[in-house]
This record gives sequence, structure tokens and C-alpha cells, in this order.
Amino acid sequence: MAKAPIAGHVKTRLVPPLSQEEAAELYRCLLLDKLQQVGQLSRVDRYLAYTPLDAREAMSPLVPHGFTMIPQSGSDLGDRLHRLSAILLERGHPAVILIDSDTPTLPLAYLAEATTRLHHEATDLVIGPAEDGGYYLIGLKRSLRALFEGIPWSGPTVLSDTLQRASAQRLQVSTLPAWYDVDTPADLARLRHDLATNGHTAAPHTRRFLCAGQGD
Repeated sequence: MAKAPIAGHVKTRLVPPLSQEEAAELYRCLLLDKLQQVGQLSRVDRYLAYTPLDAREAMSPLVPHGFTMIPQSGSDLGDRLHRLSAILLERGHPAVILIDSDTPTLPLAYLAEATTRLHHEATDLVIGPAEDGGYYLIGLKRSLRALFEGIPWSGPTVLSDTLQRASAQRLQVSTLPAWYDVDTPADLARLRHDLATNGHTAAPHTRRFLCAGQGD
């Protein structure tokens, strides 16, 4: 799931230290890296769900071969998540995994593990916890509006609220390792440090952006 990388509309919590234009370019790099990562998964159908509705032409040059573009629709993030999962499941997919582009250092193995766990008959829901109290990934086998409706998306209880909803629905949940996403200046500083010192070979577009010194 992705927004069009338009200055003033993406990564606004990173302004400052970034300018609005730099924040939009960082978001574009994050999106390119996530598309590249998802492209490495096998035995999956790949989609880019974009917003706003008129962004298709602007975003299509960013999308690699093998991805299908699909517009997001809905009144808020929860509504968009529910509608998108419902549409993809109605297309005949046995399960759907929804992710965003904010985890450039997330190991590919975590995404692969999510697909593997959803193949298990007993698993209804796979979730990847984010360190800020949200989640970086959710995978499910049937459309459930209750998982998304009324969730305080900007708060620290997104994960716990979602797990409570899953328990109420008696879903069998499989939890992946936690990871961090890049939303705040502290996250950006952590990402810059990790890419510079931990020998990461992932996220080449984001690495080049940060190596150029934006936001220093």
C-alpha cells in the first residue's frame, strides 16, 4: 500500500530535519526499495495499491514488471485496508498480505515466512509487530472488517487493539519478529546509522538518498 510521493503529503513527521521535497524523495526511495524486495518473493501475486485515485499515471513508472496496480478506496486507513483485502480475496487468492513501504531494513525472510505461515491450515492471521505499537504487515485468509474498524491508527495501541479483535473473532494468530518503521526523526537517525554501520545490502535507493546527506 502506497501513497503518491508528493511533497507535503508524505513523511510529514520528518519535516524537519528534511524539507518537504526531501521527505517526498525519501518516500519515493522507500517505495522503490520495498517494491524491489517484494519482487524477490516467489509464488505470490504482487500488487501496488495506490492512493489518491488519480495517482495511477504518476506512479506507474515506479512499478516493476510483474506488479498489478490497484487503487485504494475508503474513508480512512482501516476502511482502505478492509476494502483492499476483501477485493483481493474475492479475486480468488487464498490469502492476502498487506504491507507498507516504511521498513527498508526488514529482512526478506520475514516476508517469506509470512507467506509460509499462511499456507498452514490452522493459521488465520499473520501479523508483524512494529516497535512503535503498530504493525508492519498483516496477512489474512478471509475478509474481516472488525480487524480494521475503529482502530486509532496514529496511536501506540494499534497492534494490541488488533490482537484483541482477532481474539474476539477466535482467530489463530501467528506473530512474526518485531521490526521498526521509519516515521520520526529518531527513526530516520536509526536508519541512517544502520545502513552506514551494519553492512546492510538492502534498500539501495534509500541508502543512496541518505549517503547524499539529506537531512543532516
